[in-house]
Amino acid sequence: MTVLLGLAARRERLRSAVWILAVVMLGAGLVSYVDGYFPTQETLRTYARVISGNPIFLGLGGPVAEPSVGAMAAWRSGGLLFLLTAWMALTIVIRHTRGEEESGRQELMLSGVIGRTAPLTAALVTAAVAALVAGALTAGVLVAIGLEAAGSFAYGAAITAAGWVFAAIGAVTSQLARTTRTATTLGLLALGGSYALRYLGDASGATWLTWLSPLGWSHLVRAYAADRWWPLIVSLVATGVLLALAYALSARRDLDAGLLPVRPGPAAGPYLRGPFSLAWRLQRGLLARWAAGVAAAAALFAGLSGVAPRLAEQPGRVLDAFLQRYGGPSGDPVDAYLWIIVLLLAYTVALYPVLATLRLRHEESSGHAEALLSTAVSRLRWAAAHLAVAALGTLALLALGGFVTGLICSLVMGEPAVGRVLPAALEHVPAAWLVGAFAAFAVGVLPRVSVALSWAVWGAVTVVGDLVGPLIGLWGWSRVEPFHYTPNTVSGEPFTAAPATVILALTALLVATALIRLRDRDLG
Repeated sequence: MTVLLGLAARRERLRSAVWILAVVMLGAGLVSYVDGYFPTQETLRTYARVISGNPIFLGLGGPVAEPSVGAMAAWRSGGLLFLLTAWMALTIVIRHTRGEEESGRQELMLSGVIGRTAPLTAALVTAAVAALVAGALTAGVLVAIGLEAAGSFAYGAAITAAGWVFAAIGAVTSQLARTTRTATTLGLLALGGSYALRYLGDASGATWLTWLSPLGWSHLVRAYAADRWWPLIVSLVATGVLLALAYALSARRDLDAGLLPVRPGPAAGPYLRGPFSLAWRLQRGLLARWAAGVAAAAALFAGLSGVAPRLAEQPGRVLDAFLQRYGGPSGDPVDAYLWIIVLLLAYTVALYPVLATLRLRHEESSGHAEALLSTAVSRLRWAAAHLAVAALGTLALLALGGFVTGLICSLVMGEPAVGRVLPAALEHVPAAWLVGAFAAFAVGVLPRVSVALSWAVWGAVTVVGDLVGPLIGLWGWSRVEPFHYTPNTVSGEPFTAAPATVILALTALLVATALIRLRDRDLG
């Protein structure tokens, strides 16, 4: 067990450190933002009243029970710190259980003097420690910058609890699924469903929905206000039940097998006639899941567009700041809200070409690419096929998100919106392609760190972008990311081709460099 823990810690020393650093920096940055933007108690009270009367704001982070810097910063996170920690813990467990089985390394380790459940236990301990460090460091930093200790430690405990619950969920999905990809998909579906339940519960006032969400239990702590520790008992009990289930399922299955039935595909098919059809076959499941998620998210947020006109009733300073960021030339709160939905879709969909492009690295490291390239298929055709699927899939997802958003908004508000929202969503395609091109560049030039580097680029673009950046005081940094240069045509800003042309040129340069390097370097 000690050897497995040491190995896991060594493998996670950089990856988990980045996650933990992101959590701590966001927690401290939000406090700095609130302290600078709401300098007086009166402005805090005003904004707390705005939040309490607006379902959109309530859905982001729940009600603000007390107009203080700490409570406002905890609300401002919108559960982002809980979400990040949960995601970190989930992926750690899956990577060190199902991922190790799929690669064959766990079978080699179990041939020694190691118990059957030792790898699962080591993965859970690693994830639990990472979540604990994230919560403890965040609490310590918040106390150091002047927030009250009771609220800070309650907030840190809520962050840790979210990580522990989803570490246990990752343990369960690793037993159910036969592949790392399926286990991760199931875990992320649980995470997304938990966030959606919590959002709907806080936005509608239906507290019972929040109680059904594992992320909601951390929100119910209400740090810096009520400082309720007892909702975390629910998190601990759920974690214990899930862990017991994971160990029971582990004892009922064979090594490298999952409990969910696997339907074998046909040995051959009429459509597998070249690299592109093979790439499509490998990528279509990912695209289908993304399409379902994008459509559901677009419908959810567009369904709340009917409350956007209430923003015009809010205090001048809050409304002015909101319209200055998102209102564009029209200055209409409805247009501003539609633009926020488009931005949310754009930054989220930008992750798809990253994941689709990283399939190249997976095929290479698993040895599948070597077998394929031993035939008449060239490296350039193989790589170009996957990149083409990634590019077309990105275009399809943004078109789908824009159409669903426009359609639902048209039904809710009683006026056509598809003609404005769909083109605005498609205008973000070049920027999303550029994010994917960075992933292609990493796979071609720096394959060993391509996964971490690709995720880091997408995370940096999202954090400093026009959607998240202003929330944490990084408004000025948005100029370094491509989505910032997409005009807000929803609100009447004229479309200009120059930024898109420059972005497409950079995309082509990165992809060409990646393909040339991939053609010349050794595989593996």
